[in-house]
Amino acid sequence: MNPTKTDFEALFEHRLSDDEMREFLLSLTLNDETSSSMIATAAEVMKRHALALDVAPELKEKLIDVVGTGGDKSGSFNVSSTVSVLLASCGAYVAKHGNRSITSKSGSADVLEHLGIKLDLSLDKSAKLLEETGFTFLFAQYHHPAMKFIMPIRRSIPEKTVFNILGPLTNPVGLSKLLLGVFDEVFVSKMAEAAQMGGVKSAIVVSSREKMDEISISDITYAAQLKDDHIDYFEIDPERYGIRKAPFEAILGGDVEKNAKIFRDVLYNRATDPQRDMVLINAAYALIADGMASDVQEALEIAREAIFSGKAARKLDQIVSVSSKL
Repeated sequence: MNPTKTDFEALFEHRLSDDEMREFLLSLTLNDETSSSMIATAAEVMKRHALALDVAPELKEKLIDVVGTGGDKSGSFNVSSTVSVLLASCGAYVAKHGNRSITSKSGSADVLEHLGIKLDLSLDKSAKLLEETGFTFLFAQYHHPAMKFIMPIRRSIPEKTVFNILGPLTNPVGLSKLLLGVFDEVFVSKMAEAAQMGGVKSAIVVSSREKMDEISISDITYAAQLKDDHIDYFEIDPERYGIRKAPFEAILGGDVEKNAKIFRDVLYNRATDPQRDMVLINAAYALIADGMASDVQEALEIAREAIFSGKAARKLDQIVSVSSKL
């Protein structure tokens, strides 16, 4: 089956019965044959039915998201969320799209809320937080109301469907820069192509050899870079940049309390070397996707300086403070 925009419109407008929805979702099973055009079509329709965050055009063109598909079941701490705040402390404007945990013990919403960041903000207040701090969290369950009747059906299906990878491409602000992680290297090219079809101008898509939706410090990572309407494919070996290889267990997280502690420890420069290095290498490629650095070494220095100088810790404190007053 090759679903059309019309098919997805019927789904998001709730014009299908539960049985019809289930049958349609089963036709969207995720596999090697899932096309980038189908992913792009689903993402386009999903974004069109989202509650968009309204920001000034000059700010919108600066925005970046650091986001993974989830589903890797790696048990790592919340790397992309930690990177997002670090990135904001470097001067980037980050519109972090995320949700509560589905496949892990602590999703991005769970850990940010535990750290004291207020998430139940109106659209206006969310935009205000972004303007004042360079960071905001776009809570998927608030911005995608159509998903409330799709999700129960999706969760009843044991197989992965296209909805398992749509999240990173459906940021409701409609930004054009991404560091995007996927749980399987087969989807690196597909997601890069789908991002390109969706109007993204600069993106780095990553998937580690251990099938983690992050850049790994224990193995190589497969990657694609979308830039100037062209996609290049390459591998990332952190050891080339002076980052010591560490066992996968060194970046494992746990429940929300443990992950929040690691998050804070990284930004306050109290983390273990592997925890900090995991965030640094992912932040480096985010800075490249953002256009704030031209190569990995420069990007690593920018990210390290933000941690060592205390800027990263102050940024977290500022986000907590400002969000609590909105």
